[in-house]
Amino acid sequence: MEPGEPRAPREPGPGAETAAAPGWEESKTFYDNLAPKKKPKSPKPQNAVTIAVSSRALFRMDEEQRIYTEQGVEEYVRYQLEHENEPFSPGPAFPFVKALEAVNRRLRELYPESEDIFDIVLVTNNHAQVGVRLINSINHYDLFIERFCMTGGNSPICYLKAYHTNLYLSADAEKVREAIDEGIAAATIFSPSRDVAVSQSQLRVAFDGDAVLFSDESERIVKAHGLDRFFEHEKAHENKPLAQGPLKGFLEALGRLQKKFYSKGLRLECPIRTYLVTARSAASSGARALKTLRSWGLETDEALFLAGAPKGPLLEKIRPHIFFDDQMFHVAGAQEMGTVAAHVPYGVAQTPKQTVAMKQAASAP
Repeated sequence: MEPGEPRAPREPGPGAETAAAPGWEESKTFYDNLAPKKKPKSPKPQNAVTIAVSSRALFRMDEEQRIYTEQGVEEYVRYQLEHENEPFSPGPAFPFVKALEAVNRRLRELYPESEDIFDIVLVTNNHAQVGVRLINSINHYDLFIERFCMTGGNSPICYLKAYHTNLYLSADAEKVREAIDEGIAAATIFSPSRDVAVSQSQLRVAFDGDAVLFSDESERIVKAHGLDRFFEHEKAHENKPLAQGPLKGFLEALGRLQKKFYSKGLRLECPIRTYLVTARSAASSGARALKTLRSWGLETDEALFLAGAPKGPLLEKIRPHIFFDDQMFHVAGAQEMGTVAAHVPYGVAQTPKQTVAMKQAASAP
């Protein structure tokens, strides 16, 4: 039975008003059917890998956003209440969240008592009145999202640390920048230009290197002195690890969960796969990137050094659930090839021109 479509209880027959516990069996069945399916217990936030997702990242809310922008918050809330039994369509983060849940199922099979799993938190500045439609949508798609943070128009960023957030995904570029400034791994997520099927059983996450996993040290040298000086610098500093970038901690969390499968002899069957997809050249600057990961005790399953070639065609083959990059040029290229891409607003590449383009893309329907 779909949520919002309960079966009407049987009308009481003659004399029912004098019977003890009238219609009890029917009523019990009715309320049992309304109860949610039994779901696993939520982990404590400090024990889990917490992924905070905004409502506009998880669901498509283009029409609702248009109403909010053009007609204001009161009309927006009214519209949501009138349509609260209509589930939202899936948004760009939806396949990523489904893949997280697939990994959780595998982890619970192997480690039934462990809380070292993904915990998804819906974080939104929506009014609590909109919560019913969000709950109905989550139940409609059978998502396991128990924690909500609804701030009624205030920025939710201040709550992210309280949730021990390992990654924050939003369609709002300003909130993402706020989170980055607070030292929280975050990215602005974009819908692809076309739909591409992704794995239902293996979570695939692709990362750019500089200004994403690593600091923007090398990009600063390129901008200030050009490529030749950059290659010289990387060769001279090959054995000096790069400083960490904003998403290093998220890769670390993924690696921790991967090792839980490795310890069971399931490296080749691991439901998490990570990729380094970088514009660096392997011969001239690739070694420093790999040695930096090694110095952190981390690795990616695959490393693709493109030497400046477009990333979109390679990502089309990988079909990740999400790809992180600090440059909108690469984000747009990934989108064109059907990849869900997320912009990390960090480092010297965030020029005023690029920031404007990012804001325009985030607000486009």
